[in-house]
Amino acid sequence: MAFSHVSVLLNETVDYLSVHSGGTYVDGTLGGGGHAEEVLKRLKGSGRLVGIDQDAAAIEAAGERLKPFGSQVTIVRSNYHEMPEVLEDLGIEKVSGIVLDLGVSSYQLDTAERGFTYRVDAPLDMRMDQRQDMTARDIVNTYSETELFHMIRDYGEDRFAKNIAKHIVAARAKAPIETTFQLNDIIRAAIPAKVRATGGHPSKRTFQAIRIELNRELNVLEDSLDAMIDLLEDHGRLCIITFHSLEDRIVKTIFNRNEKPCTCPPSFPVCVCGKKSKGRVITRKPVLPSEEELAGNSRSGSAKLRVFERMII
Repeated sequence: MAFSHVSVLLNETVDYLSVHSGGTYVDGTLGGGGHAEEVLKRLKGSGRLVGIDQDAAAIEAAGERLKPFGSQVTIVRSNYHEMPEVLEDLGIEKVSGIVLDLGVSSYQLDTAERGFTYRVDAPLDMRMDQRQDMTARDIVNTYSETELFHMIRDYGEDRFAKNIAKHIVAARAKAPIETTFQLNDIIRAAIPAKVRATGGHPSKRTFQAIRIELNRELNVLEDSLDAMIDLLEDHGRLCIITFHSLEDRIVKTIFNRNEKPCTCPPSFPVCVCGKKSKGRVITRKPVLPSEEELAGNSRSGSAKLRVFERMII
């Protein structure tokens, strides 16, 4: 299956990057290369793009798509959390802009054997990096009932988390849970019929929770943003597209903290903590997809773009 992914908020994101000739840009979630290609077009032959992704299929697809740009492009198979090390290895100290498009690509969702989707029967996998040993199957079959409950409640924001966890543990006591459809049936049985009839696919939130847990998506994001801001040159920008309320909250909180880091009590007449602002939040409210984009790409529905600009004083 060919790698396909519609880049959400494409023009809005690259517009906010303020791409300038000769700049160095990083796409930390390269995917199919949509955002990267638009950045390279705007560089007009002068500048550089570093693309990072942990998915081998994405690396291959983006490599083909970006081939016309030749030596302007460097693609590295890694997690964006390793961006400082990747850039250091390439001899790059500062960059003009960074893009992160979080979440799952259309390719990953539509490739049944990757086990990301609840719509096709497949082994429970959900690894974004297939070099990783642990899979969704391991989480479903080894996490305690309490761990499953907290995971589904916190990452899936499912009000039936307690009952779903209970049903998973009861089912696996009889036989291991191996496939997406097996898990679907267990989740369906844990949710009242009245809710199932009106609340969308019953497995959506649990699958999301397992994927986030397995790939440590929120931990990686939270641990990476300060370092990314430090990699930006003066007036360089960090653009992040999220698809989950918890992701968006992390980005908003860290952006605000980097803009106003002072921890002194409000009663202090002057700052004595010595913490200096690293820049400013460009997007006071997140940028959302247009009606036109929503009509053409249903997966863009929960997307939010936030932008931070580095300002070195």
